[in-house]
Amino acid sequence: MGEQERMVEAILFATSEAVTVKELNDRMPHGSDAAEALVTLRKRYEGRGVNVVKVGDAWAIRTAPDLGFLIQKETIETRKLSRAAIETLAIIAYHQPVTRAEIEEIRGVSVSRGTVDLLLEMEWIRFGRRRMTPGRPVTFVVTQDFLDHFGLESARDLPGLKELRSAGLLENRPPFGTMPQIGEGDVDAEEATEDGQSELFED
Repeated sequence: MGEQERMVEAILFATSEAVTVKELNDRMPHGSDAAEALVTLRKRYEGRGVNVVKVGDAWAIRTAPDLGFLIQKETIETRKLSRAAIETLAIIAYHQPVTRAEIEEIRGVSVSRGTVDLLLEMEWIRFGRRRMTPGRPVTFVVTQDFLDHFGLESARDLPGLKELRSAGLLENRPPFGTMPQIGEGDVDAEEATEDGQSELFED
């Protein structure tokens, strides 16, 4: 088992992307048990400068959260998301799997194609399964890259309403009935093309 831990450690250290247990077993000698080695390795790295963390269904070695300030210059994200993109991403994260129509219903405004394309390009969201409803609309879910970026093991680790309010990240919603209708007051308007906003999906 000690040798298997060393092999898992070497793979995680050399790989920038998170690695699944299956991928680890495929690289290791036949009969190896990467899952068991990960459990021991994770405990061994507790309290160290780097930790063995679970990201969705995969594993990676990441800097300890309290030491992130030491590499701040290397981890600054220079690309700033628009308010529309942040709201859309948050809705997908908290309501996944969710369709485009459901996102628009929650936000109260239409979602431009550019907003969705940006989040897809960043690989923070991906297409989920189609709903078994008329039109079979595609759903959206957050990706493993999204979880990795925000240091989450799964979407269940997202902060709750209380945490969001205490951090000042949750604004009070307008009273029911005062929300703009689809297409009215669309904050995505600046992202639409001159030819108008096209449908994202076609059957």
